[in-house]
Amino acid sequence: MKGNYKFLLLALLIAFASCSFTSKTFNDPDKDKLLIQLVTYVLDQGHFNPQELNDDFSANVFEDYLSQLDPFKRYFYASDIEEFEAYKNQIDDQLKAYDVSFFNLTHQRLLQRIEESKNIYSDILETPFDFSKDESYTSDYENLSYVKNKREMKERWRQQLKFSTIANYDDAIAQRDLNIGSNGLPESVFSADDEKPKGKQKKTLKEIEAEARMDTKQSLDDLYDFIDDRQRKDWFAVYVNAIVEEFDPHTFYFAPEDKDRFDVAMSGNFEGIGARLQKKRDAIIVNEIISGGPAWRADELEVGDQILKVKQEEEEEGVSIVGMRLDDAIKFIKGPKGTKVTLTLKKVDGTIEDISITRDIVELEETYAKSSIVEKEGKTFGIINLPKFYINFEDYNKRNAASDIKQEIIRLKDQGMEGLVLDLRNNGGGSLQTVVDIVGLFIEEGPVVQVKTTGEPKEVLSDKDKSIVWDGPLVIMVNELSASASEILAAAMQDYKRAIVIGSKQTYGKGTVQNVLDLNRMVRNNSNGDMGALKFTTQKFYRINGGSTQLEGVKSDVVVPDRYSYINIGEKDQENPLPWDKIDAVDYEYWENYFDYDTTIEKSKARMAANEQLKLIDANAQWVKKIRDRETYSLNYNDYKKEMELNEEEAKRFEKLSQYQTDLTFKSLPYELSLIEKDSVLREKRNRWHKSLAKDVYIEEALNVLNDLKMTYSIKTNVANVKN
Repeated sequence: MKGNYKFLLLALLIAFASCSFTSKTFNDPDKDKLLIQLVTYVLDQGHFNPQELNDDFSANVFEDYLSQLDPFKRYFYASDIEEFEAYKNQIDDQLKAYDVSFFNLTHQRLLQRIEESKNIYSDILETPFDFSKDESYTSDYENLSYVKNKREMKERWRQQLKFSTIANYDDAIAQRDLNIGSNGLPESVFSADDEKPKGKQKKTLKEIEAEARMDTKQSLDDLYDFIDDRQRKDWFAVYVNAIVEEFDPHTFYFAPEDKDRFDVAMSGNFEGIGARLQKKRDAIIVNEIISGGPAWRADELEVGDQILKVKQEEEEEGVSIVGMRLDDAIKFIKGPKGTKVTLTLKKVDGTIEDISITRDIVELEETYAKSSIVEKEGKTFGIINLPKFYINFEDYNKRNAASDIKQEIIRLKDQGMEGLVLDLRNNGGGSLQTVVDIVGLFIEEGPVVQVKTTGEPKEVLSDKDKSIVWDGPLVIMVNELSASASEILAAAMQDYKRAIVIGSKQTYGKGTVQNVLDLNRMVRNNSNGDMGALKFTTQKFYRINGGSTQLEGVKSDVVVPDRYSYINIGEKDQENPLPWDKIDAVDYEYWENYFDYDTTIEKSKARMAANEQLKLIDANAQWVKKIRDRETYSLNYNDYKKEMELNEEEAKRFEKLSQYQTDLTFKSLPYELSLIEKDSVLREKRNRWHKSLAKDVYIEEALNVLNDLKMTYSIKTNVANVKN
């Protein structure tokens, strides 16, 4: 870890979270009102750009909240909306008075309409659909009007259900036509009047239509099982988030279970048995055993097992979790490291069995940095993939992204690495603290990022440790989904001319910093239970050259097309983003180890312009956008089928994308090979990753750039030696 920076920053974060707000405490017996008090106070006092609670704010909350409750406009009637509109300009006043009347009204009405919709969809799906009728369906839900009566509501549901069913119907016909008759010919060559081949009988269109409807019904039944499990507090969290998201896209209220999931996502680990669960109707089913976890080591729990009861070690009887909400069931199963839990299982084969598992720390391997080695033209290069900038907020000395990256670099150097690719594609960010430490692995010392808090002087976060872990050629890979901390790292490396950035035209464009505040710390004598936590924007960060990454992101040195090129997924496409601005630059010096940085970039651009695979990727991205932008579909099967066949025909020209193969071979490092010998799951994950790297045209070009950098680096080193 670099100097005392981590301790200073952590102390500042803790002080901010515990002192700025705890001078005021709250104690309201009504949990809903208490939560509104807490959230509105924290945002007013602590948000980077606090909003005025006025009629405009109220109207925006009104629209966003209702669109979240009923996005397909198949629950509420126009009369409901008319009744709700009495509150359209009053939500701000209700917030100031901690009044939740608007939520109560909408929540009660929503539950009523959901119950009514169960009968609607069940009745509709009892009657066969006529796919010979000429009618169409629109998915432009935003511009749909609310229905006026029950007849219109039933028609809206009918169209949506018919659209769902026609897709199932088409899939079933295609599957039937793949079946082979006893004479060796596909059954599809027989007309309805032909003698059917002996053996398995071909399903009739009537039978297929009935099964397609039942598939649609089953999907809705599963959805409504999930909806029925939602409690009032879950719906209230939706309302609270409709309020806080008016401040900016990254301010978010975490209900207690959501906060637990956020902590796991940020740290990459949790305490429990190491199994992922899902709910199917009333059953809690195991759908994945996490490699290396307690359940995996015990080797008694299997995918597909149903958990019937959970018994803690101090209890005599287990608690039945059949029919329980999934989140509540998970609370019983998870627990502190070293404690024992006994599960009563209905095994896949139908037998009932009790097993005991001692809980432990479960690490989510897919969260963590991983590395690979590859040889190209006689040179050895390293790849490090970093999915996110993870950290344990309670103890920075535990596993985190910076310490892992450092360790992987050292391991790669031991294998003779001559150049490094750091892959930040799809990395949505994470801890600001780890970014500064990671940048410090590649530079001697200097500023990394500037941070600005409203009404306060800017703060410059710097690497003060003169040691460098890797001083050789470096390429940073990004795309449109590289955000926040990824952008800080890429921007710093670009500003120092320390690395070449390859990727999309620009990264995501999130130039803001959030803190997470445990709301329970502000409550005196809390008898309301867990209040959850609030993530809110407290700062904006800026590059060391003074520019902001907000909205604009980091522009790649070498731009390559990808599947997101024409899709609006960046910060600028979100609601209520903070604006772009600029501050003064700080003093810093370019990295001078490379002989000809600009020529390397020009060579790469020339290769990219001539690369047929990338041209095909660009054409595919344009086609994907056309498909995504489509909003009207035929519900006449013949027309629907023609449209699907046309899409399939167009898609055929992009089949070569998946067939692309380089001549590169990627390998795990020695330490990981020893782990793979004992862990078949890890072996399979690494095999899949290495195969994907070998088919990755972007990785191929990143290695070409490293090769060019290595050559110019060697030239400069040789020149320096001659001069000396």
